[in-house]
Amino acid sequence: MKAVKFDGHGDLDVLEVRKVDDPIAGPGGVVVRVKAATINPGDIKVITGKSAHWGELTFPSGVGASFAGTVDAVGDGVTDWAVGDEVYGWSARKEALAELVSVPAEHLVAKPADLSWEVAGTLYGAPSAAWSAVQAVGAGPGDTIVVSAAAGGAGGFASQFARTKGATVIGLASEHNHEWLRSRGIIPVQYGEGQLERIRDAAPGGVDAFVDTFGGGYIDLAVELGVDVDRINTIVDFAGAARLGVKTKGSDSPADPRGALAEIAAAIADGSIELPIARTYPLEQVREAYEELGKRHTRGKIVLLP
Repeated sequence: MKAVKFDGHGDLDVLEVRKVDDPIAGPGGVVVRVKAATINPGDIKVITGKSAHWGELTFPSGVGASFAGTVDAVGDGVTDWAVGDEVYGWSARKEALAELVSVPAEHLVAKPADLSWEVAGTLYGAPSAAWSAVQAVGAGPGDTIVVSAAAGGAGGFASQFARTKGATVIGLASEHNHEWLRSRGIIPVQYGEGQLERIRDAAPGGVDAFVDTFGGGYIDLAVELGVDVDRINTIVDFAGAARLGVKTKGSDSPADPRGALAEIAAAIADGSIELPIARTYPLEQVREAYEELGKRHTRGKIVLLP
């Protein structure tokens, strides 16, 4: 099969699409033929060696956690899945960017028939992290919540999910994303210089919680807005979180990943949340996909189609 691999940290040119041995379904395991897999900004930090969040890598390393596809083989003891089942899930070993991936059976969820492969392939990473972040800040009726990068892969989900909880949501985003935010019931505010005053103008009663999906000092902004540190959550700025004592829920995975994934899929299926697909790439264009992601101006998710 073909898979994305890299032999050591470096720029994106370390990524290669190679032919490697097909994985096997060991006891309790399942091999999935990947239809779609997503990429995340955190991947770039891992590839370049600028993040220790995932711990030490064993090289050659794969890339990617979230995927969707069809069951290709099942190992001994697996009774929940059969060849041909449509599933989505995650690879804890970060090997999702491949034609085939082997995972424990409990890392899979049945794909709803009306959920596209592209959307199903994105659900474990940014959406599940955003789901946990919104839960962590206790979003609810009467709250005013600010979300950074509110139209991005994680922020777009977090801002919409907070709305489903009954909160008033202020979304920081570039102007070309404002109409989309308005269409989802979110108050758009231009990010950048002067955003503190613009947020205060949009929330005359103050801000109750802040979800940071971008990093770069947004949790400091939240503190300046008077938000209690217990109601600030970042899925990106781990150094800042340690300095200020704010939460980092969702930066790894939800406590109940399968339950979170099922709830996320249901919210998308019933139309209460939209998960935009910014662009798709073939597996062979993995470097170009990450280069596009690295610009951090896409609305929604970038997906690879093996």
